[in-house]
Amino acid sequence: MRSRYSAFVLDRRDYLLATWHPQSRPGQIEPPEPGLRWLGLEVRVSAMLDETHGTVDFVARCKVGGRAQRLRERSLFEWLDGRWYYLKALDLA
Repeated sequence: MRSRYSAFVLDRRDYLLATWHPQSRPGQIEPPEPGLRWLGLEVRVSAMLDETHGTVDFVARCKVGGRAQRLRERSLFEWLDGRWYYLKALDLA
């Protein structure tokens, strides 16, 4: 999760796509909004669901257009071929 956050900060869309699960990977990732500035990542909880699936509950903070924003997500990852891949965002309920 931390490496994907760093890729967002550095606008490394190639890395984001490479770490996205093949079943759910988009064809491309749009460039960040002009003036977007990432401010920090807080990993709140990580948990293994089984031997090959885990979740990460996080809050990422950013500022765009002078306004602070928070992205809260619970991400699902799968261990595949010796690497973790991002699958999708899960409901936070």
